[in-house]
Amino acid sequence: MRTIDDLDVSGKRVFVRADLNVPLDGDRISDDGRIRAALPTIRALSERGARVIVAAHLGRPKGEPDTRYSLRPVAARLGELLGTDVAFATDTAGESARATSEALTDGRVALLENVRFEPGETSKDDAERGELADRFAQLADLYVGDAFGAVHRKHASVYDLPARLPNAVGGLVLTEIEVLKKLTSHPQRPYAVVLGGSKVSDKLGVIDNLLGTADRLLIGGGMVFTFLKAKGYEIGSSLLEADQIDTVKGYLERAEREGVEIVLPVDVIAAEKFATEAAHGPADVEDIPADRMGLDIGPRSRVLFAEKLADTRTVFWNGPMGVFEMEPYAGGTRALAQSLIDSDAFTVVGGGDSAAAVRSLGFDEAAFGHISTGGGASLEYLEGKDLPGIDALA
Repeated sequence: MRTIDDLDVSGKRVFVRADLNVPLDGDRISDDGRIRAALPTIRALSERGARVIVAAHLGRPKGEPDTRYSLRPVAARLGELLGTDVAFATDTAGESARATSEALTDGRVALLENVRFEPGETSKDDAERGELADRFAQLADLYVGDAFGAVHRKHASVYDLPARLPNAVGGLVLTEIEVLKKLTSHPQRPYAVVLGGSKVSDKLGVIDNLLGTADRLLIGGGMVFTFLKAKGYEIGSSLLEADQIDTVKGYLERAEREGVEIVLPVDVIAAEKFATEAAHGPADVEDIPADRMGLDIGPRSRVLFAEKLADTRTVFWNGPMGVFEMEPYAGGTRALAQSLIDSDAFTVVGGGDSAAAVRSLGFDEAAFGHISTGGGASLEYLEGKDLPGIDALA
C-alpha cells in the first residue's frame, strides 16, 4: 500500500478524502477532534507543494444541498487550525469545485462542499457512483484516502474515485489500521473489550467475533438491558431490543463454553423519564422499578468495571456507559474512562460517541493509547469485514 511519501505531489492537485463529520450546533462546531485528526496529512501535503483539495461529508443529507449540513463552518475552522485561508467551493463537483481547483496554487488548500449533497456519493448503483467519481477525478491529479470514519462505506469518493487516479493511503488511516492490527493479531493479554451505546443490534457482528478473541467483555449502555432481560431480570421501562434476546442468550452460553468472561452491571442509575431533571437514583439490577428506566451504570458497577480492567494489558472501548450528554447520567462513562487511564493497558477508544465523551468530559486525549476517528469502521474491522475504502487503495 502506497503512502503519501511515495507520491510526487509538488505542483499536483491532490484530492484528499478526509473525515470532517463533526457535530454542529447551528453553525458552531462543538467538537473539532476529527478536523484536528486530519491536519497532519493535509499539512504534510501542503508543505511539499501540493495543491490540496479536501472532500468530506457531514451528517446525512438526502443527496441534495441542505444548509444545515454545509461544510462552510468546517472550512473556517480548518483554516484557523492550519493558520492559512482555506478556499471553499460552494458545490461538490460542479462549476465552483472546478473553478476552485483550477485557482489553487502550490501549497494552498481548498475544501469542497459536502459530498453527500450529490446523490451519486452514496448510491448503490455502480454507474451513478461512477459518474460522480468521474467528475471528482477531473478536479485532481492524485488521490489520498484519509477518511477512516468512512472506509467501511462503498461510496463514490471513498471507493470509486481511487480507481481513477494514482492513489495512496493517508497517515491517519495508516495509523488506524496499525492500531487495530494490535487488537486482532496477538494482543497482549488479558484483552478486555468494553461495549456500550444504545443498541445491541449495532454490535452483533463484533460480539460474535470477539467471543473468539477477547478474554473479557464488559457491557454497559442501553444495550445492556437486552443482556439483563436475557438473564431473566426485569428492566422496567429501560431500552430493550426484544427481537435480540435469543441471540444474546446464545452469546452468553457460548461465552461460558469458551471461557470468555462477560461482565454486566450489578446496578444502574434508574430515572423516571429520559430527562436531566427527572427523579433518579441507583437501583440493583435485580430490583429496577417497573416505572423507571436505566440511563447509566451505577456506582457499584463502576467499581466492578474498574476491578475487571485493572490487570488488563489491552483494552478496546466502544460506546458510552450511559447518557453522558446529561450530567446525572455521565458518571459511569467518566468512571470508565478514568479506569482506562489508571490501568497499565494499551487502550484504544473506538471513535464515535466514545471519543466525543472523552473530550466533552474533559479528559486528556494523550492519556489513552489511541483515540480512533471511526467507530463504525473500527467495529467492522474487528468483525473481520473487508473495508471498501482500504481495498480501493491499490
